[in-house]
Amino acid sequence: MIRVVLAEDQAMVRGALAALLNLEPDIEVLGTVADGEAACNEVRRLRPDILVSDIEMPKLTGLEVAQRIQRFDAPCKVVILTTFARAGYLRRALDAGVCGYLLKDAPAEQLAAALRKVQNGGRVIDPELALEAWTEADPLNDRERQVLRLAGEGAAASDIGTQLNLSQGTVRNYLSEAIGKLGAANRIEAYRLARQKGWL
Repeated sequence: MIRVVLAEDQAMVRGALAALLNLEPDIEVLGTVADGEAACNEVRRLRPDILVSDIEMPKLTGLEVAQRIQRFDAPCKVVILTTFARAGYLRRALDAGVCGYLLKDAPAEQLAAALRKVQNGGRVIDPELALEAWTEADPLNDRERQVLRLAGEGAAASDIGTQLNLSQGTVRNYLSEAIGKLGAANRIEAYRLARQKGWL
């Protein structure tokens, strides 16, 4: 049996995915969660073979979850299932060690087939997205990404500094670097551009 945990913040989608996968004779859904922190906890507790995770979730993104799971003493494989057909997300997912990157508009039977392939040591990546992923590199480093994400969500430099243990001056420097690298006029435009590319 392929033992799976599902991480998806939309309750209806989460329920539908669990029901679909449980119809497969060789797949068992051990648990479902609605946020990234809960995903890490369930993986540690249940030790599944595979975590199927969305990217955009409360508390931790699917990519942040994948990075954390890599550091567990018994890491499970991660398959990202998302609506975001963004090359930047795929590149970051691969850097985080994910074994699969599928889009939610793919036929349902593709997910079960992908899980079997990943369980057997393979990788499953949407082919068109894979091609696109290598055409444009992400210019941001992790700290610039964190600061820009928080600024784009409306946080003031002082709040960002408190949250990330940085001085306001350092926060402004990271923002300035990110804006410059993206060729944007200001932090809002930089945030919008980076989100479009899948770099946040």
